[in-house]
Amino acid sequence: MVVSWRVLSYRIWQNQHFLKSISKEGRAFSSLAQTSQQETIPQSNDSKKKTTERSSDSLFSNYRHIYPEFLPDPNPLYRNSLREKLERNDMLARRAVITIPEFYVGSIVAVTYAEPHATGKVNRFVGICILREGCGLRASFLLRNVVDNEGVEVRYELYDPAIQKIECLRLEKRLDNKLLYLRDAPAEYSTFPFDMEPEKLPEGTPVPVNEIVITLKDQKWLEKWERQNLKGVVELMPFVSQNRRRKAAAAVTPWEKYDLMKIYRETIPQEEQEEIFSDLQMDLKQLEVKKSILKRKRTFSLPKKSV
Repeated sequence: MVVSWRVLSYRIWQNQHFLKSISKEGRAFSSLAQTSQQETIPQSNDSKKKTTERSSDSLFSNYRHIYPEFLPDPNPLYRNSLREKLERNDMLARRAVITIPEFYVGSIVAVTYAEPHATGKVNRFVGICILREGCGLRASFLLRNVVDNEGVEVRYELYDPAIQKIECLRLEKRLDNKLLYLRDAPAEYSTFPFDMEPEKLPEGTPVPVNEIVITLKDQKWLEKWERQNLKGVVELMPFVSQNRRRKAAAAVTPWEKYDLMKIYRETIPQEEQEEIFSDLQMDLKQLEVKKSILKRKRTFSLPKKSV
């Protein structure tokens, strides 16, 4: 009897432990699931006050837009917590040397790059950011400009030690997360002067969103843009053949926005974002204070001696 009672108690404890682990995994599964549960379950006034105070005090929602490269890769096959932590330390050390401004897809950015074959050993390229991808030290962005009626695109690694300066000449967003369709757009949408002056926004103003809608060229496109549900492009169905319309209609997958597993695999849960940025909050604040001090300082240049 004693042995059977011990076995029975052990099985009860094991089932309770299993249920607790399942509940923990469910809580940390996805922030979308949590928001849906919070919408269905009515909350008391005290809980509502706590949630509003927590959301108002934390700035992590802004950090994930300003510093997207600090978040790990959503694909679990490329996740390594030790490597990610070491990379974040290297990224903070690099940001202490060079100022990396806030910019998004659609912003006009100028990059001063050390080029051994250029005149003066320095090259400066100005263009519109059409793509940001990668995470950690592998984060990169793609700039596009039209030079002598020829489209030029340069990809830069965000933490490349050969980059000497990054300037955001015009801070704005676009309706799409990728602007690769500018390759098939007229050149006027991708042409920017290299002597463009920076446009400064007053402090505290939100990032402006450019809601421009572009018309693509009437020729063979580099990609099948009609399948990508683009918001910054005019309706493309009248410009494609009936066969391509039928294939585009067959390729539509409206059920994917309800697939929680796919959303979870392609995003980082809110709980993990808060844990990452809570460790980096002090360092990022120190970098912002140093940046504001450097802005207020005046740069004096010594007069050169005339021969």
